[in-house]
Amino acid sequence: MNRVRVKFCGITSSGDADKAVLAGADSIGFVFFKDSPRYVTPEYAEAIIKDMPPFVTSVGVFVNEDLRFVEDCVEKCGLTAVQLHGDETPEYCLRFKNLNLRGAKLIKGIRVKDKESIRSIEDCQADAILLDAYKADMYGGTGRVLDISLAILAKEYGRKLIISGGLNSDNVYEAIKEIRPYGVDVSSGIESSPGKKNAELMEEFTCEVRRAEQD
Repeated sequence: MNRVRVKFCGITSSGDADKAVLAGADSIGFVFFKDSPRYVTPEYAEAIIKDMPPFVTSVGVFVNEDLRFVEDCVEKCGLTAVQLHGDETPEYCLRFKNLNLRGAKLIKGIRVKDKESIRSIEDCQADAILLDAYKADMYGGTGRVLDISLAILAKEYGRKLIISGGLNSDNVYEAIKEIRPYGVDVSSGIESSPGKKNAELMEEFTCEVRRAEQD
């Protein structure tokens, strides 16, 4: 199996960023959605990103934001990638891609409710698709487990898939073996409380990802 990338999302402090790096994160996610308990300001994220090692990527998470704000955050923070996790249209995604902001990659988050949700992948111009568990009126960080059968259907579109939704060290091994994704994304599954990461849980999670790769 190819190497599975690990993204620890919802980092809210430099201390937690350091723990994530030590635990083996490939990417660190910063949530710029004000309704989230993991929200950080662009200025705060910028300060953390400046101290990150060169081979760890930074991902800004946005929900139904004005494109100009997304553009400003990419430029200010030096984001490696942008994750659109709201109801952004294919046209919005294409507009972002056409801007070619510092070469930042685009990840489109899809809240997977049913087969129709999966079909939306076809029209989405993104470098990777992130599948998250659906919960009405919540955009990520729900702790709900992704429907693996629907995630497997998504593989038919031949896109780089990142899976999310209720992942933790107890279930990520099986999820990887079933879906064989490009990457995994975890937030609540590595926390002591919303927005506060747990170093031990992060290390356990990464160990299970690497075990799945080797088996």
